[in-house]
Amino acid sequence: MSLVDKLQWRYATKKMDSSKVVPEAKLEQILEAIRLSASSSGLQPYEILVVTNKEIREKIRAIAWDQSQITDCSYLLVFAAWDNYTAQRINDAFDMTEEMRNFKSEAGTAYRKNLLTNYTARDPEVNFTHAAKQAYIALGTALIAAAYEEVDATPMEGFDPAALDEILNLKARGLRSVVLLPLGYRKADEDWLVNLKKVRRPKDQLISMIE
Repeated sequence: MSLVDKLQWRYATKKMDSSKVVPEAKLEQILEAIRLSASSSGLQPYEILVVTNKEIREKIRAIAWDQSQITDCSYLLVFAAWDNYTAQRINDAFDMTEEMRNFKSEAGTAYRKNLLTNYTARDPEVNFTHAAKQAYIALGTALIAAAYEEVDATPMEGFDPAALDEILNLKARGLRSVVLLPLGYRKADEDWLVNLKKVRRPKDQLISMIE
């Protein structure tokens, strides 16, 4: 199948088959795609937690509207954004870039200074919102990568973020949960959505060419 065919195949799976396990090789491909995802200023202001612990997933399900995919999936990905942009986090990102590229430029130094001046002066909630949007870019990459690997995935906002942060002790890590992504395989005979036609707005209603 082409990439478009695979995106046509994917849907937000409502029932996953807990007896089928996503191979680790496919998980690694999806995680690597996330790592390579686009990110503003290359900061990647989020972390991905891969939850396999059954007891923890039961706790998460309890604060996520009892959605069965959380416990029936092979891997539960939690996208957690930085709670704030700090000088340490910004400097660490630029230091890593300079080390990996093995050079330091005046333009890079000026760009670093600009972010340090502007980002650290903003309200932490503004910075968290920006970081959360970056996490959603990574989520989009994850959904495309999962479809490419023919792994089912269900993006979820239906959970109590404060409760999840407590379950995973995210505050101590300077993180706040943003969105969940169970990865697994559909249980077609129990999923009411699996055979329904995929519905999206037609191209002429969604896309405009400005020439």
